[in-house]
Amino acid sequence: MDSTELRIAAVVPCHNEEAAVGKVVADLLAAVPGIVVYVYDNLSTDKTAERAREAGAIVRHEHTKGKGNVVRRAFADIEADVYLMIDGDDTYEASAAPLMIKTLLDGPYDHILGVRKQDENGSAYRAGHETGNKVLNGVVGKVFGENVEDMLSGFRVFSRRFVKSFPAVSREFEIETELTVHSLHLRVPRTAVPVGFRDRPAGSESKLRTYHDGFKILALIIGLARHERPVLFYGLFGTLSWLVSIVLSIPIVVEFYNTGEVPRFPTLFLGFTLLLLGSLAWTAGLILDGIRRSRHEAARLVYLRYSAVGAEDVRLTGNGGDARTGGAGA
Repeated sequence: MDSTELRIAAVVPCHNEEAAVGKVVADLLAAVPGIVVYVYDNLSTDKTAERAREAGAIVRHEHTKGKGNVVRRAFADIEADVYLMIDGDDTYEASAAPLMIKTLLDGPYDHILGVRKQDENGSAYRAGHETGNKVLNGVVGKVFGENVEDMLSGFRVFSRRFVKSFPAVSREFEIETELTVHSLHLRVPRTAVPVGFRDRPAGSESKLRTYHDGFKILALIIGLARHERPVLFYGLFGTLSWLVSIVLSIPIVVEFYNTGEVPRFPTLFLGFTLLLLGSLAWTAGLILDGIRRSRHEAARLVYLRYSAVGAEDVRLTGNGGDARTGGAGA
């Protein structure tokens, strides 16, 4: 199926991006014929909404602060066959959008990740951000058993069935991590495409807070590991408790065997308490793993309710329908 027959929607989260959003919208409209661009103004105090509307976007407002809240709202409100998400700061090359959409359709895939590639002399990555991104990619790879090239990229393309099966729990910049983990645990068809990455335009200011956002993302990864790999998470604590218990208890048991006395009863009590806690941790991990499997099965069933992108039963827009409506010609 040709991409011009599909409803393609772009979601552009924005907070005070009047210096850049107009170009982002114009570039998307020029790169992808027929695309409908939605700019979600998230409590901007400048003229972001006016600039986006002038450039040809549909402007909507999300009054709860945070990129995650914007994506949650957009994914719930917009009906389309293909969804493109891009930041409104003009740091990504929107010209990569056609290739990403074509890759999604040719797969067919459900998630296309735009992997940021900046020029050798570029400075788009702030100090520490590139290193932090690599560290977080490695952590997620170890926890979930699959390599991730650019977990924090804000330029992605999704199928309808990915979007409508995505719970979108995160509130702020952790949303990219949540999107990545959703694709990993649901094991959807996915791939990556290199995209250009450049400095912000003059007059545009980054909203990222390196350490604050980094720690929030790391906390999210730990929380996701607890939910998605409970046997590993709780089993680690359980095993450590058992090891400490053995180290504390064996000398006392040996001494009791030789003398018939327990000279350090509090230590023995602590050892048995740690043994009990370790057993409880392993039990919790095994129970939660069963719950996890049930959650994944439920999420998979929701995912399977929707056709693959480009399938014959996808609603077309040949009679004038677009991503603003629920169906063709509506």
